[in-house]
Amino acid sequence: MSEEVARVSVRILEKEYHIACPAEEKADLLESAEFLNGKMREIRDGGKVVGLDRIAVIAALNLANELLRLRNQGSSHESDLGGRLRILRERVESALEKGRQLEF
Repeated sequence: MSEEVARVSVRILEKEYHIACPAEEKADLLESAEFLNGKMREIRDGGKVVGLDRIAVIAALNLANELLRLRNQGSSHESDLGGRLRILRERVESALEKGRQLEF
């Protein structure tokens, strides 16, 4: 079970990083690095945060916050969907029960 490994070079805030990843994930890694670079540039260009480490931490916190909000929205949508499905199931069961009563 040998996976092909790709060696990828990404540039984030004018600093180059060499990363190894499964070959099939190379495009995702490049897209992620480009996205992160954009977020870190926004923070740096805002002028309130200085230093690569601090910019990286703020970007990571912002992205984690966004991810958690999206997860929470997704779970609330899932519970809404679950409630709707329960109501629909009850309606179908009720209609089927009424249909059985008419047969007798």
